[in-house]
Amino acid sequence: MAARKSAPKKSAKSNTSKEELLGFYREMLLIRRFEEKAGQLYGMGLIGGFCHLYIGQEAVVVGLEAAAKDGDKRLTSYRDHGHMLACGMDPKGVMAELTGREGGYSKGKGGSMHMFSTEKHFYGGHGIVGAQVPIGTGLAFADKYLENGGVTFTYFGDGAANQGQVYESFNMASLWQLPVIYVVENNQYAMGTSLQRSSSTPDIYTRGEAFGIPGEAVDGMDVLAVKEAGLRATEHCRSGNGPYILEMKTYRYRGHSMSDPAKYRTREEVQKIREERDAIEHVRDLILQGKHASEDELKAIDKEIKGIVNDAAEFSKNSPEPALEELWTDIYA
Repeated sequence: MAARKSAPKKSAKSNTSKEELLGFYREMLLIRRFEEKAGQLYGMGLIGGFCHLYIGQEAVVVGLEAAAKDGDKRLTSYRDHGHMLACGMDPKGVMAELTGREGGYSKGKGGSMHMFSTEKHFYGGHGIVGAQVPIGTGLAFADKYLENGGVTFTYFGDGAANQGQVYESFNMASLWQLPVIYVVENNQYAMGTSLQRSSSTPDIYTRGEAFGIPGEAVDGMDVLAVKEAGLRATEHCRSGNGPYILEMKTYRYRGHSMSDPAKYRTREEVQKIREERDAIEHVRDLILQGKHASEDELKAIDKEIKGIVNDAAEFSKNSPEPALEELWTDIYA
């Protein structure tokens, strides 16, 4: 039986370097500014279909990418733009795909949910709830078979945690000791129902106990705590000990998608989290307290990031729409 680790792990007061803190700040700020711009473009009618923003959850993917090595794989669900940016995909290509343009990662045919990069080992956002979990398990099987030392980060949300295919995957991964980290981004509300109302076992990290899979809860609003947990999990997997579960206690500031008014929670609740637990503000405070940068230097970083995002938006607007012939390419079945 896997041991429980009850309280979410928080970082110590940080012995991390100036360079790492500033790197975390830049990466999380890029995701937030990108998502804010994507929300604007959606409102202008330049992004069609569904659009699920990652605002509030930035520390999860940035912290885990800090624990990853070259060749490690990652895949997630439809709230995926942050994961793409964190693993180094070009903001221009991501934004162009969101707007359905030829310059996008899937040539404008995939939209928000279906972008991939073999170069960055990003195997997509997936629109079917929980569908990515067996796929990620299969990617980990490939790593085990090839003995390449790779780890697969398989992200899913608290809503997907009740899907049967998740537990089929747990069983297989444990049976074959696959190097997969199941990352539960528990933002508390799934599509719009609180975890307390939808789950008889709110501690999702314990769901692997029946399969002998260890897990822990982590403060997903603290990028340093996330990195530390990621290092523990990757060491476990790379040592041949099989899968690991990380439940990231996080929070999304926007609704499930751009069309969700989020009436299932109060504005006061969201504002309280923003004021008391925001991941970017936490790192900003550490930087200022450690005198690693001044207020003006941080403002300059923000200005630079906004420039990158604005360039991505302009690139997407100026990129042509896919040719009609693209309807018949990349079809395999």
